[in-house]
Amino acid sequence: YGQDAYKIGILLSLYTGIRIGELCALKWENIDLNTGAIMINATLQRIQDFKGISGNKTKIVITEPKTPSARRTIPIPDFIVKRLKAVNPKNKSAFLLSGTENFTEPRALTYLFKKCLEESSVPNINFHALRHTFTTRCIEAEFEPKALSEILGHSSVNTTLGIYTHPSLEFKRENINRLTPF
Repeated sequence: YGQDAYKIGILLSLYTGIRIGELCALKWENIDLNTGAIMINATLQRIQDFKGISGNKTKIVITEPKTPSARRTIPIPDFIVKRLKAVNPKNKSAFLLSGTENFTEPRALTYLFKKCLEESSVPNINFHALRHTFTTRCIEAEFEPKALSEILGHSSVNTTLGIYTHPSLEFKRENINRLTPF
């Protein structure tokens, strides 16, 4: 299990646009390998512990997504479904990233992500850049904006198009060249 699950998690983020907290909260029971879809119904985050009960300044909480539209079902690319089937544990209440009932927190995943970038000689980026990359690639592939907005869990297409897309110069050039003189 181990490192492969983290790498599959990183691929899942790059090819579905899920957030790091959604990935860390993802359990096998929310992955349907028959239909090739994941159900996002939780997010994991580190927050301040104002009561200080744990003796720490922060604590991990798993909550429902912040908006109703963030609760969603996302199709998984076939090549990732095959990889998921190869590591599918018997315990369906296990978290995807650990294969156990113990979660992986975003800080640990970020550390492993940075390590993967280093090993691959890829420039240092933050994990959220995977979501931006996914969205930009979908726009360039001419995804229907409403469908993309739903995949990302946005309540508005304007959020998707206004914040998460970064068209490349080449994409802009291809589009501008579609205009032909009369």
